[in-house]
Amino acid sequence: MTALVRLRLAGFLRTGHALAPVLAGLLALGVLYGGGRAQPAEAYGVSAVVLFPLLAWQTKILLDVEPDVQRRLARVVVGPAREQVAGLVAAAVAGLGTVVLAVVFPWLVGGVTGQNPPGGRSVPAGIALGIWAHLLALPAAVALGALASRVITRSAGYGVAVLTIGAVGALVLGLSGSVAPWLAPPVMPTARALTGELAVPTGLLLTGWALAWAAVALAGYAQGRRTRA
Repeated sequence: MTALVRLRLAGFLRTGHALAPVLAGLLALGVLYGGGRAQPAEAYGVSAVVLFPLLAWQTKILLDVEPDVQRRLARVVVGPAREQVAGLVAAAVAGLGTVVLAVVFPWLVGGVTGQNPPGGRSVPAGIALGIWAHLLALPAAVALGALASRVITRSAGYGVAVLTIGAVGALVLGLSGSVAPWLAPPVMPTARALTGELAVPTGLLLTGWALAWAAVALAGYAQGRRTRA
């Protein structure tokens, strides 16, 4: 399975398909951090929201790069379960690379401050919470991108629709007063939580929410793969 993960990452990188989401991410982050310096936790919280649809899009691209015939051969060689897991692991690894870029980029352009505010959260704590926010968004984004992949939707138009509905839903349902916020991953609630003091129970709740949402979405992906094998 490790060889299959490397194969999919190599296909994603060598074909140049990785450039579009990376460039879009850099552009979005450049606009985000162009307004001046902010505290790391608050800046990274918003960055995780911005990157969520990009990470989902990146996942869809990575899963769609592999030809259908090659994917079917992989299912025969390593088995259906391992073939699916290999694709998701490759998408997660690529997503981690984008997260690292998102964490480092604001320091290169002066988008965050390295000074501790009086009586506020320390810079190392803010960075740690910002990384946590990105890592919460990553599993949900991978799951959404997998649901939008060609093997599930069978159509480029349907795939774009799934991505759009998922990204917009995460923003709209994450707003205060939403009727059913649990229908979307907690990218917006996490960003809001990082603007103030984050209590441990709140952090655990957001973590459980994000992992549960991703698990349900990935279960839907696995079911879709079984019915469309």
